[in-house]
Amino acid sequence: MKFLASQWVRNSLSRSLARRLRLSAAERSFPTNEESRPSIVHKRSVDILHDPWFNKGTAFTMTERDRLDLRGLLPPNVMNSEQQIKRFMTDLKRLEVNARDGARDTNSLAKWRILNRLHDRNETMYYKVLIENIKEYAPIVYTPTVGLVCQNYSGLFRRPRGMYFSAEDRGEMMSMVYNWPSDQVDMIVVTDGSRILGLGDLGIQGIGIAIGKLDLYVAAAGIHPHRVLPVMIDVGTNNENLLKDPLYLGLQQPRLDGEEYLSVVDEFMEAVFTRWPNVIVQFEDFQSKWAFKLLQRYRNTYRMFNDDVQGTAGVAIAGLLGAVRAQGRPMIDFPKQKIVVAGAGSAGIGVLNAARKTMARLLGNSEIAFKSATSQFWVVDAQGLITEERSDIDPDALPFARNLREADRQGLREGASLVEVVKKVKPDVLLGLSAVGGLFSKEVLEALKDSTSTRPAIFAMSNPTKNAECTPEQAFTTLGDHIIFASGSPFQNVDLGNGKIGHCNQGNNMYLFPGIGLGTLLSGARIISDGMLQAAAECLAAYMTEEEVLHGVIYPSISSIRDITKEVAAAVLKEAIEEDLAEGYRTMDARELKRLSKEEIVAYVENNMWKPVYPTLIYKD
Repeated sequence: MKFLASQWVRNSLSRSLARRLRLSAAERSFPTNEESRPSIVHKRSVDILHDPWFNKGTAFTMTERDRLDLRGLLPPNVMNSEQQIKRFMTDLKRLEVNARDGARDTNSLAKWRILNRLHDRNETMYYKVLIENIKEYAPIVYTPTVGLVCQNYSGLFRRPRGMYFSAEDRGEMMSMVYNWPSDQVDMIVVTDGSRILGLGDLGIQGIGIAIGKLDLYVAAAGIHPHRVLPVMIDVGTNNENLLKDPLYLGLQQPRLDGEEYLSVVDEFMEAVFTRWPNVIVQFEDFQSKWAFKLLQRYRNTYRMFNDDVQGTAGVAIAGLLGAVRAQGRPMIDFPKQKIVVAGAGSAGIGVLNAARKTMARLLGNSEIAFKSATSQFWVVDAQGLITEERSDIDPDALPFARNLREADRQGLREGASLVEVVKKVKPDVLLGLSAVGGLFSKEVLEALKDSTSTRPAIFAMSNPTKNAECTPEQAFTTLGDHIIFASGSPFQNVDLGNGKIGHCNQGNNMYLFPGIGLGTLLSGARIISDGMLQAAAECLAAYMTEEEVLHGVIYPSISSIRDITKEVAAAVLKEAIEEDLAEGYRTMDARELKRLSKEEIVAYVENNMWKPVYPTLIYKD
């Protein structure tokens, strides 16, 4: 009986407990799902971006970015996971369509993706591949493919590379700059995305050009890859398509202008030079409106230069001097060349100023020499020939505006077309920096047949390839084999038959900017002088042998870029020493630099060029 009673009690308790548990389960809420619990991380900054367990990419909120020292390491536009998936799927679908319907620059982009993945996995191997195959892969990591990369960067963006300083970061840049993990940065390439190559305003997507340039600083100049930093200054965009694009990674607001714009760039410059006092900053693809203004604003205070203004000019000068040599004349005859320039943007004006300065120096550097040199140029922009009659003339172009009486004597007027100018002037050189593809039409090329030169030169320097003013095939087909041809982007040589080759010279800035940066770094010069830039250009001009030049080859092969850069850097360093600007680098002080012979300077440069060799690694707690 006792047993039955106890059994009944146990059963009653079990039923009661079960009932209470059921009620409790129905009433109880579970506020924290597993996926919504906060995760404790022991990483910050770049380390967390490289960790697939915790990386959210562009989905990190601004609060998280500040908490985890990520501010500036990601594009400023915060995206949710749905937007990220849409961006990824858009890129994936584009590949599927191209694979089905045929390639449309797909091959180049596919190569870029493969190289970029290697860069993410193994930096040493990436640069070894690039250096040993530079002729093949320079067009992939740099122009022309880099233009395509920039146009599609919001879709291609995977792992962040570089820093982003936006208009919304004003007042924060001095602290943000310490989010970058490296305590030593030797080289920064910065852009505001306003004029990427000849493609216009690409906003934040323009960071692709800064990344590509720094790849060449490492591959060509041997700047250590841990000491380079690509930077985007995001002040908005005036590109209507990007302003409406829900997948755009940058600030979706009109570009800042005037003092507001300057205040952002000023704060950036102060921040990077405060943390890295010895860094060199290369400005890249800023619109003409700001390129000259910023160059003049900073060049006497900071170690900086503008590649579009000064680098393009140096490469063009080297080519122009080479064209004189190709005519069988000494370089001292350069001031006699008649040059028609198509394009009056930052690159065009930069070339004009450098060419005039070179001519004037060869003529004795007097006031009369400058006046004589100026008279050798005819500048044509979108409105035609620039003369003093033009009312809204750009101040930077004003020195090259043709005198009205002089123009009238030649049968020219304000706004005369390019073909009219070529017909009347009969130039030795037709130089294109217009970013207008096909500008050198058959009619313009036909007009050049009347050139007074025995071997006229055509420089179709605009990038990327589709913006070249003409192709080498068009030039040689129209004018025959007695011309010199150079372009900004790579083209194949032209088979002219009967064993003759029409050489296409690539007049690319990569011949100079790596050497300018390396030479400045090793000299310790606090500024980059006109003399240092001139030394770089003249070194490149003299690099080719007489035999090569007479065969129409005025620029060396890209495959020699590392040796070219070494020589250019040595020339820049030597000029810095001669101008008493050199302050030394690391253990080599200014006095020791002055004692070096020319051969020792070249050896010193070579010894300081990083090589992609696996180092021995030692763990330290």
